[in-house]
Amino acid sequence: MIEVERLTKHYGPVAAIRDVSFSVAPGQIVGFLGPNGAGKSTTMRILACFMPASSGRARVAGHDVLNESMEVRRRIGYLPENVPLYTDMRVAPYLDFVAEVKGVPRSDRKRRVADVMDRCMVADVQNRLIGKLSKGYRQRVGLAQAIVSDPEVLILDEPTIGLDPKQITEIRSLIKSLAGQHTVILSTHILPEVSMVCSGVIIINNGSIVAQGPIDTLVEQFFPTARVEVEIVGPAPAVRERIRAIAGVLSVQDLAGANGAGRFMVEAARDRDVRSEIFRMAAQQRWELLELKRVGMTLEEVFIRIVAGEESEEAPRS
Repeated sequence: MIEVERLTKHYGPVAAIRDVSFSVAPGQIVGFLGPNGAGKSTTMRILACFMPASSGRARVAGHDVLNESMEVRRRIGYLPENVPLYTDMRVAPYLDFVAEVKGVPRSDRKRRVADVMDRCMVADVQNRLIGKLSKGYRQRVGLAQAIVSDPEVLILDEPTIGLDPKQITEIRSLIKSLAGQHTVILSTHILPEVSMVCSGVIIINNGSIVAQGPIDTLVEQFFPTARVEVEIVGPAPAVRERIRAIAGVLSVQDLAGANGAGRFMVEAARDRDVRSEIFRMAAQQRWELLELKRVGMTLEEVFIRIVAGEESEEAPRS
């Protein structure tokens, strides 16, 4: 549904993105991640036909974004990071206007506008001027205009920026409900949000794609170990040494414990579950075992490891 091949964009002598290639299958929701200035917004603007690329090729819904831009625009909904709304219009008339511009039939327009106002939680302000709305409400109006035409593809740049925690949860549920019927690519700095909504991620850094794929696959790729958190009442040095002696344990890191207990993060080979051996060791030593649990790697840890690794590789050698 989205196909990008060797996309490059120059601003004068500066390359904002270089040889960017990725694809998003129909019905997928994919997170597009990267630090500030990495090239996320530039890539999304090219996909939305907002600006041309310097070189490379991109197709959305089977149409070339450069040579068939009008066909692409008919099939996408676009929410830029800074939503350009008509602040002198009221919410419902504005959405009706957008639906008309996007070709929604007159007979279906009223129903579509009412539906997106409900889904984006702006029905209660439908008669208010957009310019008088809070930032959170304006963001939701922007999302409503992006989906009012029921597009095949949604390009969402920071869709939950400016929303409170309750609104973020509701918009997250809305985006998740679009899976299957719509193809969605979204950019956000809230990484737990990506884990809850997206089936895969694309990570860009310094204008180039550095990782992409299902979240679980990336976790296994960049964290080839398993982690266990354990809390034991016993002499900390002896506990550390006993745990380190267990076959397959690679490292034992001290964490902050409480009430005289030692807390440790144990890293072991991915194919080794050392929990039962830690339990037996604590029992043999007559140490009180307060907690023993597996700890999963988060998308945030994957992101930091990938980006930090990229930056360390590019750092000049002394």
